[in-house]
Amino acid sequence: MTNPSTAALVRSEFLRLFGKTPGMYRAPGRINIIGEHLDYNGGFVLPTAVDLFTWAAIAPREDRLLEVHLCLDGSRRLIALDELTPDGSGDVSQYLMGVAWAMQRAGIRIGGCNLVIGGDIPLGGGLSSSASLELLLAYVLARRSNVRLGRERLARLCQQAESEFVGMQCGIMDQYAIALGSSGHAMLLDCSSCEYEFVPMPDEARFLVTHSGVSHRLPSGGYNSRRDESNAALAKLRGALPGLNFLADLAPEQLEAHRGLLSETLLRRCRHVVTENRRVTSARRAMSDRDLVLLGSLMNESHDSLRDDYEVSCPELDALVEIARGCDGVLGSRMMGGGFGGCTVSLVWLGQVEETVGRIGRKYGEALGCEPWMHVVGPAGPVSALEN
Repeated sequence: MTNPSTAALVRSEFLRLFGKTPGMYRAPGRINIIGEHLDYNGGFVLPTAVDLFTWAAIAPREDRLLEVHLCLDGSRRLIALDELTPDGSGDVSQYLMGVAWAMQRAGIRIGGCNLVIGGDIPLGGGLSSSASLELLLAYVLARRSNVRLGRERLARLCQQAESEFVGMQCGIMDQYAIALGSSGHAMLLDCSSCEYEFVPMPDEARFLVTHSGVSHRLPSGGYNSRRDESNAALAKLRGALPGLNFLADLAPEQLEAHRGLLSETLLRRCRHVVTENRRVTSARRAMSDRDLVLLGSLMNESHDSLRDDYEVSCPELDALVEIARGCDGVLGSRMMGGGFGGCTVSLVWLGQVEETVGRIGRKYGEALGCEPWMHVVGPAGPVSALEN
């Protein structure tokens, strides 16, 4: 399901600014049902593309410039394709420049364009607004430059843009989910091999996304620190386990046998990775077996591990989770995304969604003085062009 008003706004703004009919494109956001901070640790994740979109209206131009107008704040960026330099700011223009930089570094000749970009995805919410923007621009530039790129290659180029140009040391999950997603299915992705399979989404329940009101800025926050801690733990364990490629490859008994090699902090980081990886494979079976009670329980365990062992939650996220878990229709609830703010995702019985939304909104408003943004997400396909 799309948001026609956002698409219409983007198109009409393009017509106002440039006086010509644009091509229209969209890229979905994504939720991760379970499997947080596992993509860069070589584990399994279970994301799905959802019906919150980033939209682009575009027409080619003759020079080597990208003129980008953002509906979100009314700002304008003029990007010279021959002068792409990161500045470490994490500004949205860095994501746009990073995509162009990664494509050109790969030998892809791209041309200038006029673009208007808008979207429904809350920034800093853990719904992958950055990867949605990246895939949208890469897809648009490839199409407008008559370059045929496979979707997996598009995903990898966008990961390189975010990791190497922007400075956000992300894994591959977000880009794969948005580039390759299948409507109505979650993607079980092995982040060590990039092998994946699709798992049908449940019909009996819905996923409710609730924003804590705290927007994270991952490149300047604790996300990269957690990745550095994971790398430090892996280096220490490889002394005793030289064949260990990723923390997610650790068996629980191996972690217990070699815990003396790790500080208490690194031990807790590893414990989250090992237990979360097992939760993902259990969640995949639960979805296939339509055991939503088990799936909800696994989501609860995931949040507790992210809060206590990986330490990426915050008081607002914890409050939302506790409120949701106190609602009769909620099977499970957890923080989602890199953490330090953003959204929770809750699994809610279909017949109790409306009641649950109202109750969470009231109780969170009473506890923190503000009503949260909420959206019951539906399925979506991957990044695509719209028929004009």
